[in-house]
Amino acid sequence: MSVILALGSANVQQVAAMLTAPLAYTTVMTTLDRLFKKGLLHRRKHDRAFVYSASLTAREIEERRAKNLIRGFFTGSKERPEILLSCLVDAVHLYDTGMLDELENKIRVAKQRLLEDSSKPSGEC
Repeated sequence: MSVILALGSANVQQVAAMLTAPLAYTTVMTTLDRLFKKGLLHRRKHDRAFVYSASLTAREIEERRAKNLIRGFFTGSKERPEILLSCLVDAVHLYDTGMLDELENKIRVAKQRLLEDSSKPSGEC
């Protein structure tokens, strides 16, 4: 996906040439086909090859990844959500203390947005 996002659009050969680890042409072709079938890529026929382009922006891809991560995080455990959140905060702290501050700021902003949205009359967007 990162190669397609960087190039804008590319065929299998172009993607394979841009990868840091050498992969077989058929492996790259199969991967791009699977990403197309999942709706992450568009493709069009150009001469005898498919040219692939992203159907989502990098931000939309990351949002989707984050939602899937959180869904799996909470549904894949028998523990109470507050225990999982505590473990997540501990893991973020161990990974990067600055990120913990950033997470706190983002939570504050999200709460403020919720308050603002709840105070609007129901007819307003």
